[in-house]
Parts: sequence; C-alpha cells; structure tokens
Amino acid sequence: MAIERVRYVGEPVAVVMAESRYIAEDALELISVEYVKLGVVVDPEQALCPDAPVLHDAVGTNAVNDRNFRYGDPESVFASAERTVSIKVHYPRNSCTPMECFAVVAEYLSGGDGYDVLSNFQGPFALHPVMARALKVPGAKLRMRTPHDSGGSFGTKQAVSTYVVLMCLASRKAGAPVKWIEDRLEHLVAAVSATNRVTTIEAAVQADGEILALRYHQIDDCGAYLRAPEPATFYRMHGMLTGAYKVRHLDVRNQVVLTNKTPTGLVRGFGGPQMYFALERLMQRIAVELDLDPLDVIARNLIEADAFPYLTPAGSLYDSGNYQAAISQACKEGGLDELLARREQVRAKGGVYGIGYAMIVEPSISNMGYITTALTPDERAKAGPKNGANTSATINIDGLGSVSVMIDSVPQGQGHRTVVAQVVADALGLEPDDIVVNTEHDTQKDGWSIAAGNYSSRFAGAVAGTVHLAAMKVREKLALIAADTLRVSPNELVFAQRKIFVQSNPEHKLAFHRVAGNAHWSPATLPSGMEPGLRETVFWTPPQLVAPDENDVINSSAVYGLVFDICGLEVDRVTGKVRIDRYITLHDAGKILNPALADGQSRGGFAQGVGAALLEEFVYGDDGSFLSGTFADYLVPTSCEVPDPMILHMETPSPFTPLGTKGIGEGNNMSTPVCIANAVADALGVADIRLPLTPSRIHALLATTDPEPSPMSQASHPQAPVKKSKGGHALHMSGAVDLAATPEQVYAVLLSPDALARVVPGCRGLTLISENHYRADVTIGIGLVKARYLAQVRLSDLDPPHGLSLGGSGVSSLGSAEGNGRLQLEPTPNGMRLSYDYEVAVSGKVAAVGGRMLEGAAKVVLKQLFEQLGRQAGGDAAVPGQSWWRHLLNLLGVSK
Repeated sequence: MAIERVRYVGEPVAVVMAESRYIAEDALELISVEYVKLGVVVDPEQALCPDAPVLHDAVGTNAVNDRNFRYGDPESVFASAERTVSIKVHYPRNSCTPMECFAVVAEYLSGGDGYDVLSNFQGPFALHPVMARALKVPGAKLRMRTPHDSGGSFGTKQAVSTYVVLMCLASRKAGAPVKWIEDRLEHLVAAVSATNRVTTIEAAVQADGEILALRYHQIDDCGAYLRAPEPATFYRMHGMLTGAYKVRHLDVRNQVVLTNKTPTGLVRGFGGPQMYFALERLMQRIAVELDLDPLDVIARNLIEADAFPYLTPAGSLYDSGNYQAAISQACKEGGLDELLARREQVRAKGGVYGIGYAMIVEPSISNMGYITTALTPDERAKAGPKNGANTSATINIDGLGSVSVMIDSVPQGQGHRTVVAQVVADALGLEPDDIVVNTEHDTQKDGWSIAAGNYSSRFAGAVAGTVHLAAMKVREKLALIAADTLRVSPNELVFAQRKIFVQSNPEHKLAFHRVAGNAHWSPATLPSGMEPGLRETVFWTPPQLVAPDENDVINSSAVYGLVFDICGLEVDRVTGKVRIDRYITLHDAGKILNPALADGQSRGGFAQGVGAALLEEFVYGDDGSFLSGTFADYLVPTSCEVPDPMILHMETPSPFTPLGTKGIGEGNNMSTPVCIANAVADALGVADIRLPLTPSRIHALLATTDPEPSPMSQASHPQAPVKKSKGGHALHMSGAVDLAATPEQVYAVLLSPDALARVVPGCRGLTLISENHYRADVTIGIGLVKARYLAQVRLSDLDPPHGLSLGGSGVSSLGSAEGNGRLQLEPTPNGMRLSYDYEVAVSGKVAAVGGRMLEGAAKVVLKQLFEQLGRQAGGDAAVPGQSWWRHLLNLLGVSK
C-alpha cells in the first residue's frame, strides 16, 4: 500500500473489510483522500533526464539498475566493419487478460502459527520466500494452497503475491479470514503488465549480410516499483541476445528505469517479445539497407546444424536444433512461393502487400540464478551462488493398485493432467484413465522447491520429465516384485495392457494391481531388503544450469526450442486495417508429448501475439492518468480477429531433458509481433514500426511514406476507347464554365508545360516527352485515399484556338486510371466559354470508394483546375455555368 506518496494510478491506499462485498464497496465511497499533485514521468527516456521527477527520494534516481556487458571484442569488430546498420525500436506496455482475475482467501492463525492462504497464485516458486519475509514469518508458517485449476494466468497471477501479503495483514487486523476477489477494472488498472522497452540495436555487417557483432542499449520501464522477480525481464533472455545467429561479439547496456506506471512482472513470453522485436526488426533493416532478400540474411547468419550443443557468447547452451532444415520445411510446406507470387499480383493491381519473417529461439526451464546477472560479480559473490531449476514429482500406488501423481506445477488450463497421465500410463503399461493426477499444491504437504510453479514453459521438459523419472523408479520396484514371483530376470518383463508379463512367454503374467498390492498386503513376501509400499518422490535439476560466472556468462535456461514464422498480409489503404492473408509457424520443441495440446499452446500464443501486434497497449497520459481501464479502451482479439495459423512441427530431441522435450507455450508470443511488424514494414516500405499497428497508426504511416509511383508501361494512344476494368468504376461527365480570358490565352496555357503544371491540382511535375506528349506526376486525394499517379498525357486533334482532344493513362500503388475527352473554346462577350466532355475509368482502391464520392471528387478537381486555368490565362477565376454547390448536391441526391 502507498505510504505518504502514491506513485501510480491503481496503487492501493486503503483496505476496507466488511461482511459482504456490497458493504465494502459502499464503505469505499466514504473514504476521502486529499492528494497533492506531484511531478510525473511516464516516458522511460525522459525518466533518465537529470531534471525528471524522482519517484523514490531515498534512491535519488529513476535508474535503479545500470549494467554493461561485453563478450568477445565488439569494439574492434565495429571499428573495422564494412558497414553498420542500426535501428531504434519501442516495444509497448501490454499484458494478458485471463478469464479469472486474482483471488485470495487469507487467514491469520492465532498463537503465532502463521498464515493459511488459498489463492490462484501460479507459484510458489521463488516468491514464497519473498512473501514470508514480508510477513516476517518462517517459510513453514506461510501455508500457500493453490486449487487444481484456475481460469488462465499467462504469467499475470505472479502479481497476486503482493495482495496475498496485504490480505494476510488484513486478516490479522480483523481477527478473521478475509476474502478478496479482484474485478476486471481492478485487474486492468493495477494487476501487472509487461515492461515497455526502448532499444537501440546496431550490427556490424559485411556487404553480403553476414553479422559480425551486435550492440544493444536497452531501457526497460518497470513501473513505479522494482517488484520481484524484476528486473528478470532483461535477464531471462540475456544469454540469448544473439538469437539464432552465430554472432560471436556482443556489447550490451541494460538500464532499468522507474516511472509512474503499474509495476511490471511476468507476462507470457517474459522478455522474449521485447528482445526479439529489436533483433528481428534489425534483420529486416539489414536486408533493406543492403538490398538483400530478408530470408537470405537470416539463413546466412544461422548457427550450423553440426554446431549443437552451441554455446552463445553470453552463455546460453543451445541443446539441439537444425535451423536450416526448419526454414526449408516452413517455406516448402507453408507455400512461400505462393505468397511471393501473391505479393506481386496484389502490388501490380495497386494493392499493399507485405511478407515478414521471424526466427526466434524459445527458452524453457529457467535457471533460477539468471536474475542475479543484474548484480555485479562482486555483489553476487557476497550474496552467494544461485542456480538450478529444481523440479519434483511424487507417484503413489495404493493397496488396490490405483496410481496417483502429485506434481509441483500449478496449471491454469494447459492440460497438464492429461499429459502426466499419459506419461505415467506409458511407463507402467496402464491406460491414462487409470491415473489420477493431483495438481493442487500445498506448501506444507507437497514436495517443492523454489522453482516450483507454472512459468517459463517448464512443464514439458522439467515436470513431465521428472514424472517420467519417478514412474521409472516405481516400475523398477514393481519389476523386482514381479520377477521374484515369476522367477525371471526383471529385464525380461514387459508392462502393457494392465499386466506384467514375460516377453518370451506372454502367458506367463501377473495383473498389475496384484503385483502392486503385494507391497501393501504382504510385505513379508517382498524380495529381501525391499521396503514396503509404493511411493517415489524424485527431485531433478538440469546439471547445465550453473550460476553466472565472474565474466557474466549465464546459461539462463535449460533447453532452447525454435520458432520460424512467415506472415503474408495485406494493408487496406482506405480503412487502415491489416488483414493477415496467411501465417505459417514452425516449431521445434523437441519430442512432442501430445500434438493436440502442443498445437493449442501455439494457437494461444499466436492469438496473444496478434493482439500485441495489432490491438493491445496500456496507454498513459502525460499526467500519469491511465487511459486503458476498460475493454473498450484496451482491445483484445476475439476469434474474429485471429486467423487460423498453419502450424508445422519438426523434432530435434533435447539431450538435456529426460524425455527429450522442450517448451512450446511462449514461442509465438515472442515471434508473432515482430513477424507481423516486418510484414507491414515490407508492405509500406517504412523503418519505424511501432506496435500496436492500429488503423490510425497505419494511416499515419501511409501519410508519411507517400510511395513513389509504380513504373508504368508506355501509354496506349489516348484516343482509344475507355474500358471499365473488372471491379473498377467508369465516370462520364460533361459541362461548361465561363472564363474571364480569351480563347487564345487559354489555348496558350494548355500548350505550355510550365503553365499547365501550375494549373493541374496536385501536379508535382509535367515534362514534355515529345510534341504534345507529356509525362505527369500527380497526387489526388479522395476521402481517406491518397493516390500518386505517374501518367502520360497526349494532346491531339488540335484546332487552335477552338478546341483539342486529350487522353492518357496513369498507374499508382492504389490502382490505375485511363481516360479521354474533348475541350471546346468559344468566345463570349465577357471572355469565353470552355465546354468539356470526358470519360475516365479507374480501378483498384480508388474505385473502391464508390461512384458518388468519385464523381464529387472529380467535380472538385475540375473546379480547382478551371479556377487556376482562368488565373494562369490572365483573367479571373472560372464562373461555372451551373452552381457548383447545386451540382454537388444533385450528385449526392439532395434536393432543395
């Protein structure tokens, strides 16, 4: 709770306890707080300025952690590089929105016995000791119970830990159990979010696209407080800053900054979306600036297949992979050639189409010591080493042969029980329905360690693998009992179909439940020296996970999967909407235990990645006000906005996990945002891509790009009949205007390129190609559509100064236009009358705005043209033969 000073919107300042929520809500309205407005800073770069308001006077600065790292010899490599390419990117603040918000039931146990808490916390992991310390009790006196399932988390329910402490204190104050159920508005404003990050990344490159060194400057905005486990968002990915690429020289500066925003924490992907958004945007920019194919730049820099296990410069030990094969499979099975052809077809018709790629390495099973990389080597030496990823699993078989399993994971709907039952059934020769899996967790009863919980995609590699080890230990004991009864060697036995039988003689068998029962009902018959009962608890940690060394080298995770994505999308210039045409995502997660659940994880991560790319952002005003407090302001994708991705798999089993498995739950959260961003960058030809790519941001990018007109073929003879293209629109208009000039003066303007260029609205240039044949560069805006045409115009049938024919054709990125017409000039007592009769056919996005708008726009253009023509001819503006306003009203179907 806030003490003396509130540092972000949503920070608790008071707690009301009542017999019902209704009374408590009413009581909140009676609390009056007087606030004194202080200085506010919400931009992380501004927070680093010397004159920025400081959030914590005792700290004296908003930069609460600042570390520099150097691996290899980046300075020399940059100094001698043929070329450098850099880009500055901003990753937005966003979060996840689980169906079920935070829930805590806390009870203070009188007599100094501590606290009993039931919550949908996704721990206990390393935050249990943090909460115990905050409550000033031994860990054993903080009993944390978690139900077997809850309605989603995606990392966010790590943040319930602060409210666990608060409700424990409330229970102690009230002398009774206290229940707090968070509502949606509270969750959005105050739960947790991912860090927003500003990254400047630079590469030293060769002319062929080979990357020799990388330089990062990363600024993470962790909100108003550095809340555990931050600044882990930086350091989970620290060993992987070179991604899938064989770069050996690396320079890094990490700055952790505090601002007046909600504190950050675990959000699906945790550090990956921010890091890969910078790295993979850089890969695309290298291709653009060196005029290379982006896919070639990726492939040229990949780690070779025979290099695994591969040690990165910063310390990650990539266990297995074949990145080249992944690209080949995705391009072939995903139909990249079709997407490339479609891009050309759409662009040829004036559409906007782009293709993006993203290659990311997905970590799983976090090293509990990686967070200490935020400390200097001297600070780590004083604190003592921290490392590993302890996992526990217990299997028990009762006297009737029933099998139950306890795991230290805390699922929120991922299907852990299904997979655990499958793994144990496979080991013991049973059916999954025979296995009861208990995912409820109780820190006072269950085996656990500080790595226990559900995070970092640890389930498949660590939890399921440890379950397998426990199942094999139980199987070994059962095999010894059965072998003693059947008078054979344990190696001769097979477990299948709920029986244990001799491989060479299947009829020589025992029922599984009878063998298991012997360990309970007749322990005297067990082999000599064997303990009764059938219960095995196994603890496992990957030996590859060690503490960071004195050179800040850290293997931050146990295993590393791969995701390679291809996105083809189209941008609608009228609406600004991004439509994903096809999305291919290939995963190498080692051995796949359950294909349906694996695909479900990929689809979920993809949906959240689409949200991050196109919709989701926590927005704060300059005064610190929170502007995304409802689902009307914080948009999340529904099934209508999320296309079905093409999911592909390849398997390179990990040598570091018991089952050869790796994580798969977070990959698309890391790859999809930047893959979509790269596709939009390819479509629009822009460098500065900021997420989310909302229609308003797309329109802003379209307004700034103003692309050069597409090359056009030689125009056909302008007098050829105008043909309406399929999906296009034909306009035929005629009329007359009076000009205060002579026919000779007007005719002279029409034949002068310089004078005519000043007459035509939106004309950037008019060049004489040959006699009476011009090349024109013209920009025309119709509603939200702005088209720049490269056109050719030819004058013919000249009858000076009485008339001429003109015709031409033009092409833009939004479509094409073709037309011809006749102008007649007749003297009048006050000047002259110009009569016109023309026909124009338009296609592409311009035609999509509709006939009435096109006709109205044409009238506007003609009015501007005639006014300028009159002025250039030396007279006054045109005087329409009919009221222009009246004509426009008639076109719109409006009568007086």
